[in-house]
Amino acid sequence: MKALFTVLAMTIFSLTVQFAFATVEMNDPTDPIEDVIKYSGVVTESGTDVPIDYANVALYDKETGEFITGTMTENGGHFELETTNRNVFVSVSFIGYETVEIKEYTLDHNEALFGNIVMDEEGEMLDEVIVTAEKSTIEYRTDRRIFNVGADLTSSGASALEVLNNVPSVNVDIEGAVTLRGSSGVQMLINGKPSVLADEESGALGNITADMIESVEVITNPSAKYEAEGTSGIINIILKKNDKKAVNGSITINAGTPANNNVGLSLNKRTEKFNLFSQVGVGYKERVYDTQNTTTDFGAGTVLNSIGTEARNENYYNLIVGADYYINPKNIITLSGSYTLEEEDQPSFTEFSFNGLGFSDTWTRSETTTASNLKYQYDLQYKREFDDNKNHTLQLSAIGNYFSKDQSSVFTEKLIRGDVGLSNQLTATEFAESKYTFNIDYTKPISEQITIETGVQYVDNFVTNDYSVEDLVDGEFVINDELTNLFEYDQKVLGTYATGAYENGDWGFKAGARLEHTDLSTFLANTGEQNNQSFVDFFPSAHISYKLSDRISLQTSYSSRIYRPRLWDLNPFFNIRNNFSIRSGNPLLNPEYTDSYEIGSVFIFEKITFNVNAYQRMTSDKIEYISTFTDNVRIFSPQNVGTSNTKGIEANFKYSPFKKVTFNGDLNYNYFTREGTFADQNFDFSNDQWSSKIITKYKVSKQFDLEVTGRVDSDVETIQGTRSGNVYMDLGARYKLFGGKIVTSFSVRDVFSSRVRESFTFDDDIENFSFSQIGRFVSVGISYGFGKGEAMTYGGGGRRR
Repeated sequence: MKALFTVLAMTIFSLTVQFAFATVEMNDPTDPIEDVIKYSGVVTESGTDVPIDYANVALYDKETGEFITGTMTENGGHFELETTNRNVFVSVSFIGYETVEIKEYTLDHNEALFGNIVMDEEGEMLDEVIVTAEKSTIEYRTDRRIFNVGADLTSSGASALEVLNNVPSVNVDIEGAVTLRGSSGVQMLINGKPSVLADEESGALGNITADMIESVEVITNPSAKYEAEGTSGIINIILKKNDKKAVNGSITINAGTPANNNVGLSLNKRTEKFNLFSQVGVGYKERVYDTQNTTTDFGAGTVLNSIGTEARNENYYNLIVGADYYINPKNIITLSGSYTLEEEDQPSFTEFSFNGLGFSDTWTRSETTTASNLKYQYDLQYKREFDDNKNHTLQLSAIGNYFSKDQSSVFTEKLIRGDVGLSNQLTATEFAESKYTFNIDYTKPISEQITIETGVQYVDNFVTNDYSVEDLVDGEFVINDELTNLFEYDQKVLGTYATGAYENGDWGFKAGARLEHTDLSTFLANTGEQNNQSFVDFFPSAHISYKLSDRISLQTSYSSRIYRPRLWDLNPFFNIRNNFSIRSGNPLLNPEYTDSYEIGSVFIFEKITFNVNAYQRMTSDKIEYISTFTDNVRIFSPQNVGTSNTKGIEANFKYSPFKKVTFNGDLNYNYFTREGTFADQNFDFSNDQWSSKIITKYKVSKQFDLEVTGRVDSDVETIQGTRSGNVYMDLGARYKLFGGKIVTSFSVRDVFSSRVRESFTFDDDIENFSFSQIGRFVSVGISYGFGKGEAMTYGGGGRRR
């Protein structure tokens, strides 16, 4: 069965590629090539002849009035635009001045030189000069909301992150972190596919300027078209095509304490045929954690306590390159890749005390760890649009990912008081992961109201982890067979889907199903233990929407999702940094399944956007981390423990009471019921939890922005104890110079160092308390942008493990 599905996927993929390229409409060399017309001039103020910088200049089709392209004047009031359309008129606008339209002009050798375009100051007619067609608008589809980017953003020179910050339900903080309806873990796509440009951790979204974006799609409950793996939502950025641009780029320098220092260079070049993008960055950062762990055995009358610090220091080097090639207006090929190298240093120091009736022992455990991580990704995509309808498309993609880790550690213990055996140890890890994803997606509008979609996806994920532990025995290091292992993980998923959508006026309906075959095998070499699973799953989805008015829309949806255990859930890898508190995986884990229901409404008014949703998630084979205690050693590992039923309501809003002030807020409350047993223990209980966040953004001036974020998380009952809540605040500021060509930023995360993680775990007569805290972060940065638009920041960072 495994071989059959593999061969089937590859055969379908190969035949479709051959069909696509066999029918691709290549440019005929005998076809006439349309000439590019250049329009240029200088915008000045009437009476003073002072150049007007950052005025909006747009080209419109004379017959249809449709917007073609636009820009804003640079320093000195100069502008330049290019298009193959010879039948256009020019519109120049700027706040406080009357709009100028030029419909008659002379072409000389494919150039229109306007010279000085004089703008008069606007009188009492200011409120009546409104170009509504250039405003950003929102439209609602059955399973998504679409934010169409207008000239009010593209002409401002904004970055992609600023565009996202204008999308309802989406928030981008001062450091560029993206959340959807208050939840992180958003899946970012470019033109419907994963892309190195959508890698949020590397800051690659900074390569995209607002004038490159056609629209942004927000999907909170994905349909069967998308992978059944659980996700909090999808944000899909649709880029424009065939729009000639100049070179865009930026240089960014950041510094912080604890150390977060990096330098990055971003470049982007748009032509009629190519879109070239690249980014290179180097940096160093430190992360220091304060930890505490206390285990109290009331039956034995003993207390084991550990207090320490853990650090993760990292040098990293990033490179991203890619290109879009427009074969012709109907066919596009994209090739991109990324490379990251990380050199890690992970020291830790922990002091232990073990007290009981008649004894008191104290000792220390120090760690020296070095690691080298290598990551690269490549991405090849092809998209064809058919002549009958622009939404009639065929897309093919192949994405490859590779990650490796070579790590070694030395643990040394030193006795301070008492009589306890010491355990100096060595560990070594050789890790490698490869993941290959192949997609075929076909979309066909049957009529103006009906659209069908179908496709195939094949994912191959293979991992090996060779982990060894050596104990110091009689002056020599000896392999510890109980902790040493070679673990292999191989998962293949073949999926196919079909959906149908009907939209007619105010109503919309979409339904579909996804069929996935999963072939999973794990192998633990030191014990010979194998876990082979092969199963087929059916994932239906349905979406209904109703538009009450242009400002109010209702949406309801259902989807079936799956969470397949990840490598670290399955691998019985022992982290012995604290050898009395050990995390281990479970190779016998089953996937968990979730039925997700949602109903909500969106209200859009002049100054406020309000979204409220009620939801229910019912999960079977729920994966929970269970702690067991043996001889004061806590081992916590994931287990399938019963079911979970969560019912909740969330509300979020974006409110701008004044021109310079914006509030973004969200509140999430849910009540959950847990039912399950494990090792003869009953884990039935019910509880609730809530979280709230509010972000205040104050635009002090055109150049200066301030941001304050406050968040509150409630305490929550866990399957074996409780986890504490949090109250914390972040601050940020940004100042723009020279119309956004230079951007300086300052931020403080966790201003009062109040963000901590505390938990209590109970098991019979044993209580465990754990505590960790990172503390305050302060960072400053400066970015210089050249070409068109604002400076685009590079945040740095590598892959987290």
